[in-house]
Amino acid sequence: MNRVAGKVALVTGAGMGLGRAAALLLAAEGAKVVVTDIDEAAARQTSDLITWGRGESLHIQHDVSSPEAWPPVMDAVAKRFGRLDVLVNNAGIAIARNIEDTTLAEWRRTMAVNLDGVFFGCQQGIALMKRSGGGSIINLSSIDGIIGEADLAAYCASKGGVRTLTKAVAVHCAEQRYGIRCNSIHPGYIWTPQTENYLRDLGTLDKEKAKALARHPIGFLGEPNDIAYMVLYLASDESKFVTGSEMVVDGGYLAV
Repeated sequence: MNRVAGKVALVTGAGMGLGRAAALLLAAEGAKVVVTDIDEAAARQTSDLITWGRGESLHIQHDVSSPEAWPPVMDAVAKRFGRLDVLVNNAGIAIARNIEDTTLAEWRRTMAVNLDGVFFGCQQGIALMKRSGGGSIINLSSIDGIIGEADLAAYCASKGGVRTLTKAVAVHCAEQRYGIRCNSIHPGYIWTPQTENYLRDLGTLDKEKAKALARHPIGFLGEPNDIAYMVLYLASDESKFVTGSEMVVDGGYLAV
């Protein structure tokens, strides 16, 4: 308990799935958590779960793809808590299209949310963390930021961008001695509503789930807390010597 006590954390896309799991675990371990999501009702639900558990939370409606949306969010964090110690750039989308079928609109929307949103978050997070004396930026990439998936062309490209942007941010902050670390997490298939919707878009859900399961040597798909615990580690001082790293949490998917 209390692995991040006294820290202030901002988690984007925290209305459901991985973001909600990360927000709840950080709060349970002592952090004050700012929950943002494009779906305000979902963000409020996560925030309510934190406060019902006797944690401290603030929820904000937030479109991470909009550069104009970020400064007000950071201003709200600074006004309420006075600092930012942890930023989890989690918000993302996945459109099941191969390179031939992906439309320009789908490509641009995927990049706007998955990559532009992380770019804006890192810039804004660094500015506030510098005032706070340092911190940890945690970017959610994917195994598909390392390998290719035929039916996820834009998603793979966006998550690959997150992977290397993370390293550039990490090196910059280290060289400037900001006390800010930046790492990426690369989940395998985690059973969330987004994963379920993606598999359903590919065909019969049971069939596609079985195919996905077969690609994970460990014999089961991940759960949101499997990623949340990696977020917790990177958010805590336990990872003080870890920056610019790719934390793969995939049940052996990439080891085959």
